[in-house]
Amino acid sequence: MVYTARDASWGFPEIKLACYPPVAAVVLATLIGQKRAAELVLTGRQFSGDEAAAMGLATRSVEAEELESVIERTLAELRQLSPVALAHAKKAIYVWDAIHFDKGLARAEKIYLDELVSTADAREGIIAFLDKRPPKWTGK
Repeated sequence: MVYTARDASWGFPEIKLACYPPVAAVVLATLIGQKRAAELVLTGRQFSGDEAAAMGLATRSVEAEELESVIERTLAELRQLSPVALAHAKKAIYVWDAIHFDKGLARAEKIYLDELVSTADAREGIIAFLDKRPPKWTGK
C-alpha cells in the first residue's frame, strides 16, 4: 500500500541525466500500463500525488496534514489481523510479479551497466548535474 500527499512531487527524472531507472523500467508497465510507463520514464516529467493515485502508483492521496493519521488508521486495522495470514496473502499477491521482476530487472540492469553507463551522454549528464549546469548531449 502506498499513501501520498496530494501535492507531493513524483517522478522518474533519471532520463534528464542520460540515465534511466532500471526498477521503474521493469515494474511500471505492470502497474500502470506500458504507454503510461514509457511516457513517465522517457520524459522524466514530475507529477502530483493525486496523479500518482489516479494512475495506480499510489493507493490513495490525501492532504499532507492527513497523511500520518490515514497511515496510522490503516496500520491499526492491519494490527487487528493475523500476521501470518497477512504475510501469506502478501506473498500470494506478489508471486506472479516477482517471477517476471527478477528476469526483467536482470536485463534492465545489464543494459544499464554494460551499455548505457559507458556512453559519453551518461557521463555528461551526471557531471552536468553535479556542476549544476545544462548538459551538452553528443548522442554518443
